[in-house]
Amino acid sequence: MNLNPFWSMSANTSRKQRSDSEEQSGQGEQRASPARPPFGKKQLPTIPKNAAPVTKPASTAIPAPSANGTHASYGPFYLEYSLLAEFTLVIKQKLPGIYVQPSYKSALMWFGVIFIRHGLYQDGVFKFTVYIPDNYPDGECPRVVFDIPVFHPLVDPVSGELDVRRAFTKWRRNHNHIWQVLMYARTVFYKINTMEPLNPEAAVLYEKDVQLFKSKVVDSVKLCNSHLFDQPKIDDPYAISFSPWNPAIHDEAKERMFTHKRRPEDHHKGMQVSGLSWVKPGSTQPFSKDDNPPQS
Repeated sequence: MNLNPFWSMSANTSRKQRSDSEEQSGQGEQRASPARPPFGKKQLPTIPKNAAPVTKPASTAIPAPSANGTHASYGPFYLEYSLLAEFTLVIKQKLPGIYVQPSYKSALMWFGVIFIRHGLYQDGVFKFTVYIPDNYPDGECPRVVFDIPVFHPLVDPVSGELDVRRAFTKWRRNHNHIWQVLMYARTVFYKINTMEPLNPEAAVLYEKDVQLFKSKVVDSVKLCNSHLFDQPKIDDPYAISFSPWNPAIHDEAKERMFTHKRRPEDHHKGMQVSGLSWVKPGSTQPFSKDDNPPQS
């Protein structure tokens, strides 16, 4: 590529002038640094004397998530909200034969009782405690421990703990809930499972000698019911306790319960019926009404 000789000579001349000026500037800097031109690099002003140091303002960024998946700044509030939501779900499910009450001292501990209406464990009243991990719902599944160990293949004969992990091998938040654990604790008394038992004796008897198994179950139910009126093992005002029937107290409460029970006619009054009926008035046969009534 041919360059204009004027531009080539001008470029050589300018480069030579710049090199000469830089050499002179370097010699001058050894003696005294001259002022830099305004188009050079920016230089920070000198710090005045007696100047107070500037502190870094608090960061407004969202804190990084903690190891358990929740933000450390609102972890306790999130835990409290999660447990409140779980207890609301338990109430909405209306689990049959199960009553549960959170502890007064700790929301991570719930007191409960299961009433068995039929089956091998009929008439059994089993008090238990639910222990919820402190990193709920990101941790392991809650634990269920009976106050008195029940003779059952899935109940530890020493600690009274129910094998819940076989049903919830991995606790999944927003998918598993405490009401499901309570329902599982009730189901095990109606559907006996002997696979990998915590009580091998109960499992073997159920498989080999059902009559002896039933006999031991009856003894276990009687034992639990005999301690029904004992004081709770945990000192908590919300712990579930039973007292013998006292007509002076319980008759009034029973009458109040039946009085405030909704009557059937009130139930129908509150129902709103919409749509068409295909039953002829005075008849119980469906589709007895003519689809095309005669036109006048």
